[in-house]
Amino acid sequence: MDKVVFDIETKNWFDEVGGREHLDRLDVSVVGVYSYADDAYRAYDETEFGELGKALQRANPLIGFYSKQFDVPVLAKYFNFSLAAVPHFDILEEVQKVLGRRVGLGVLAEANLGEGKFGKGADAVDMYRRGDMDALKRYCLQDVKVTKELFDAIRRDGYLWVPRRGMPQMEKAEIRYEELEEKQNALL
Repeated sequence: MDKVVFDIETKNWFDEVGGREHLDRLDVSVVGVYSYADDAYRAYDETEFGELGKALQRANPLIGFYSKQFDVPVLAKYFNFSLAAVPHFDILEEVQKVLGRRVGLGVLAEANLGEGKFGKGADAVDMYRRGDMDALKRYCLQDVKVTKELFDAIRRDGYLWVPRRGMPQMEKAEIRYEELEEKQNALL
């Protein structure tokens, strides 16, 4: 088993597939992955999704940002197994449980890591359409790196700092992550 951080980029826009309620109609251009077991980052294009599927099946957990509601439903059609059944830790979902609101990846990165993300998701579609796969993979892997570092902060500290809207103060969102082995030992 391997903790796997991932992020996807798409080839098309919501308005081209009938809106946000048709996530399954979006097509994936690139998937970025960080494997804790290998201590390595890798970007997969659509010709490598067979290999990607094997990596995702070994994940315990999959780690992402807004990944249960976006990445998994969009990516699911590419595999012959239920990606939704793979154990999963979604950082945005955890923040939302604590604070009752959503916050962007770039905002969390700036508050907790001192660095934001570069670009925005819409840029990824443009990169794909221009055929700039190297830039697209770098962009995707930067999001994976930020997500991984936020996950590491949660594991290390048990919280993330979240800026308050319109106020200089931050809120402390206590988020706990227990390793699978720790949970199993507690049951013995």
